[in-house]
Amino acid sequence: MIKIEELEKELNQNILKNIYLLFGEELFLLENSLKKIKHLFGECIKGINYIPIDETNIGEMISDIETPAFGYEKKLIIVRNSGILKKEGKRKNTELGKIRDRLAEYLEANNKFIKESIVLVFIEEDVDSKTNLYKIIDKLGTICNFEYQKPIQIEKRMKAICHAYKVNISDANLRYFIECCGTNMQELINEIRKLIEYAGENGTIQKQDIDSLCIKKLESVIFDLTDSLGKKETGKALQVLQNLLYAKEPIQKILITLYNHFKKLYFTKLAMKYNKDIITSLNLKPNQTFLVNKYKMQSKYFEEKDLKAILQNLRDLDYHYKIGLIDLQVGLESILCRYCSV
Repeated sequence: MIKIEELEKELNQNILKNIYLLFGEELFLLENSLKKIKHLFGECIKGINYIPIDETNIGEMISDIETPAFGYEKKLIIVRNSGILKKEGKRKNTELGKIRDRLAEYLEANNKFIKESIVLVFIEEDVDSKTNLYKIIDKLGTICNFEYQKPIQIEKRMKAICHAYKVNISDANLRYFIECCGTNMQELINEIRKLIEYAGENGTIQKQDIDSLCIKKLESVIFDLTDSLGKKETGKALQVLQNLLYAKEPIQKILITLYNHFKKLYFTKLAMKYNKDIITSLNLKPNQTFLVNKYKMQSKYFEEKDLKAILQNLRDLDYHYKIGLIDLQVGLESILCRYCSV
């Protein structure tokens, strides 16, 4: 198995292998690598030298491999979400298992022919590394797990994009940008391009530019609201809430996000109290580990009993709203004011 950066380097150097397995959660980078593979392969004529395969026609795959790419040197076969490499769980699909075993045997027995005639790309959401097919692909081809990028990797990619357009951004502002806009690569690239366009060649992206131009993730705005709440700044907390509502953010979504945020602050408080690992306690993904310090700092604003009380108040609000006793916005504003007045 190779890292994402290694695969990207190979493709950028015009190195095209014959068998690939691409899987994982970082779909933007995965699709980018797939585009590069297709670009390196060249002209694709569906049904002639390009065959897409999914769960509906996976049984015909060996036949598709053996059919000549009439008029073309090689054939590109992309097997997307066919389930052929997926973990089966308790309910096993015996037919799919038979196809998997036949395909594994075929690839190993016909490796020379495939090298000369086929570029084969498997794309799955998740895979079972214990299957014979996985092991054969690992032996004969290239496997890449597109895991979510860690904060330092995301920063490096964003910095490279800025440098390509001759635009400067400080490390502190780059981290702030990611905190505000999240870790979805497609969304980050859209937002950084906006900032690059605004700053212009040889310009510098400033913090105020990020505040003015970028679409902040709801989770980032909730951090702002909670900061104001922790500092007992009622007016600012209410203004953040009003801004969210003005931006057409659904009130129910605000309530759920706020509840989940305070639950994470409560878990952070407990983890710090009992010397537990915060990343594990909050079940953070690799691309979310940068949030640890923010949760730690923010949890210091609140006592453990305050966090428990706020969580209970939010649960009570949800119940009373559902039975028609209170308006959700009024209830949220009431909770914010009640805490700030304590």
